[in-house]
Amino acid sequence: MTGPRRGFASDNASGAHPAVLASMADASAGHVHAYGDDPWTERALALVQDHFGTGAEAYFVFNGTGANVTSLQAMMRTFEAVICPTTAHINSDECGAPERFTGGKLIGVPTPDGKLTPELVERAIRGVGSEHASQPRVVSITQSSEYGTVYRREEITAIEAVCRAHGLRLHVDGARLSNAAASLGCTLGEACAGADVVSFGATKNGAVLAEAVVFLDPALASDFKYVRKQSAQLASKMRFVSAQFIALLEGDLWRENAAHANAMARLLADRVRGLPGVRITQPVDANEVFAVLPHDAIAPLQDEFDFYSWDERADEVRWVCSWDTTEGDVRRFADGIASALGR
Repeated sequence: MTGPRRGFASDNASGAHPAVLASMADASAGHVHAYGDDPWTERALALVQDHFGTGAEAYFVFNGTGANVTSLQAMMRTFEAVICPTTAHINSDECGAPERFTGGKLIGVPTPDGKLTPELVERAIRGVGSEHASQPRVVSITQSSEYGTVYRREEITAIEAVCRAHGLRLHVDGARLSNAAASLGCTLGEACAGADVVSFGATKNGAVLAEAVVFLDPALASDFKYVRKQSAQLASKMRFVSAQFIALLEGDLWRENAAHANAMARLLADRVRGLPGVRITQPVDANEVFAVLPHDAIAPLQDEFDFYSWDERADEVRWVCSWDTTEGDVRRFADGIASALGR
C-alpha cells in the first residue's frame, strides 16, 4: 500500500511528531487512576501553568470544536451572544455546534483579514438590554486567524479594553496559538494575554488529539468539570492526552514545530510570489498562505497536490504548512505551480 500524498491542505493532515508518540508510549506503562488522576496529567497541568501563568487553570479535551464549545459554555448563558469574525472557525466550520450547545447566538462580523478591531466590536454591540435581542457576552478572536494573520499584543489589548468597558468576556481560539507565539517571538501566554479563556490547540502542532481549555480567569472554571463531562469531552485514559502536552511543552518542541511550519509558509510564498497570475492575498504571518490563481490552473494542481479552495468565486486558495513540511515539499509544489502557469 502506498502512503498518502504529501500536500498543503491542512496541518491536520500531517502525522504525529515522534516525540509525541514516544511520550504516549511511555505513558502506557502500568495502571493508573482514570479521568486525569494520574502523574502525567499532574505534570502536564503544571506545564500549562508554566506557559500561561501560575493562576491558569486547564482542562484537557479531545478536539478543537470541543475546546471552543465548552469554553463558550463556561462563559455565557442561552440568551447571550458571541461576537466573532465571519471567518472564525466557530462560525464557519463547526456545524453549528457552538449555537447548539450554548443555546446562544453567534454574531459574525465581516473582516478583510480575519481579525477583529475595537471599532468592529463596538459596532457589533447592539440591543443591549432589549428583551428581543440576544445579549452580547463574549468576543471571540482566533490567534492566529483563519487567514493566517496574527494579532499583535497591542491589538489584543485594545480589544480587551472594549470588552472590559462593555462587560464582555474575551475568548481566544488558539488552535494555532503556537504558530502565533512563534511568529511574535513571545510566550504562549503573551500571545493571548488579556483573554479570559483560551482554546489551546496541540493537534495541529504535532500531537494526535490534544487540546486544552485554559482559564486565565479561574473564576469561570468553577463548574467546568461538569461542562466537560456533559459535553463528552472527558477522556477516561487521560494520561495519553496529557503525555502529548508533556512532549510539546516540557522543552521547546512546541516552538520548534510551529516556527518550522511558519518558515515553510514564508518560503512557499516567496517562491511563488511574482509568478504571473499569482497574487498573495494576506500577510504570511504564520503557517498559512492565501493566494489567487488563474481559474483554469486550480483543478489540475489539486489533482497533483492536495490543497483547498478557500473562495471559489474569487479563485482564492489556501496552502497550509506543517511541522513536517520539508523544503523539498515546498520546492516541488512551487515548481508545480510554475509549470501549471506555463513557466
